[in-house]
Amino acid sequence: MMRAVLVGCGSMSRAWLQAAAEIDGLAIVGLVDIDQRQARRRAGEFGLDAVVVGDDLDAVLAQTGPDLVFDVVVPSARHQVVSKALAAGCDVLSEKPLAPTLAEARDLLTRADAAQRLHAVVQNRRYIEPVRRLRAFIERGAIGEVTSLHADFFLGPHFGGFREEMPHVLLLDMAIHTLDAGRYLAGDDAVAVYAEEWEPSNSWYASGASAAAIFRLAAGAVFSYRGSWCADGLATSWEGAWRIVGTRGSVVWDGADSLRAEVLESGAGPGFFSPVTAVDVPPLPPSAEPGGRAGGHLGVLRDFIDAVNGGPVPETVAHENIKSLAMVLAAMESAETGQRIDITT
Repeated sequence: MMRAVLVGCGSMSRAWLQAAAEIDGLAIVGLVDIDQRQARRRAGEFGLDAVVVGDDLDAVLAQTGPDLVFDVVVPSARHQVVSKALAAGCDVLSEKPLAPTLAEARDLLTRADAAQRLHAVVQNRRYIEPVRRLRAFIERGAIGEVTSLHADFFLGPHFGGFREEMPHVLLLDMAIHTLDAGRYLAGDDAVAVYAEEWEPSNSWYASGASAAAIFRLAAGAVFSYRGSWCADGLATSWEGAWRIVGTRGSVVWDGADSLRAEVLESGAGPGFFSPVTAVDVPPLPPSAEPGGRAGGHLGVLRDFIDAVNGGPVPETVAHENIKSLAMVLAAMESAETGQRIDITT
C-alpha cells in the first residue's frame, strides 16, 4: 500500500482526492492545511475521518511516515513544502506551476536529485483525451512536419479574490496549461518568445488580463498564443481553440469534442490551391501505457505512481516541466521589456 499526505486542502484538492480514490493500492494518511477546519471538512467529504489532520507539515510527516506527498499549496509556499517532503524521503507530485521563479525551480530539481526522489508536476490538461489523440495523430506523420501551432483562449470569468489583483494574471495563472500542451503537441521546446500584454477598457483585472505571444521552437516551427480573461461572448473552452499546420495538411480542435483534419491528396498535381481531403483523427486505443493514457488528474497520478513503483519516468517530471515554466516566465519578461527573450532553463 502506497501512503500519501496531501498538503493544501483548498478547492483544487478535491480533484486530487477524487483521482486518488480511483487508484488501487493508494491510501491518503494525512491532510495538511494552515486552516485545519478546511482540512477536516475535506476529510469528511472524502470519508477520511481517520487520517491525521494538522497545520504543521513536519509533524504530520513524522506521525504518518508517508511514501508520497501531494503538494497542492499556493505557488509561494511550494518551495518550502517540496523541500521538506524531499528531505523526509518522500516522492512528490506538485500542483502547477513548478515554482514562481526559475531559481526556485532549479533548486527543487537539485534537491530531488540529491535526495534521489521523484518530483513531478500535475499538468493535467495534457492528459485530456483530445490532446492525446492530437499528439498521436501528429506523431504518425498524418499532417507531415509541423510548421506552426496556433492557440486561442478567450473567456470572461469573474473570479474575485487574488486573481483579480495578481500581476500577469493570464500568463502566470492560466497560460502554462496551453503552453505546456503546445510543447507536448509539437514534441519540441521553445527557444525564444516575443509577447505583449494589455488591459482592455472593460477589464476587471489589475494586470495582464489579455496577452499575445509568439514562440520560436527549436526545430524552427512557430507557436502563437492569443488570449484574454475579460472577453465576453463567443467563448472558447478552457482548453482553447487550436490549429496545427503541417507540410502535408492541417488539424483543428475546438477545445471540446470536435477534431477535424484535412491532408493533401496523394499524387495530386499542383494548382492554385492544392487538393485536400478530410481524414479522421482516430480515437485513442485502450491502453495502460503512458502514451495512450488520458484522464486528467487521474492520468497524471497513475503515471507518477507507476514511476515510483519502478515504471517509466513520467512526462511531467520536474526536469521536463521546467521548460513549460520557462516559457511563461520568458513571456512575462518580454511583455515587461518589449524585447524578444531567449528561453533557457
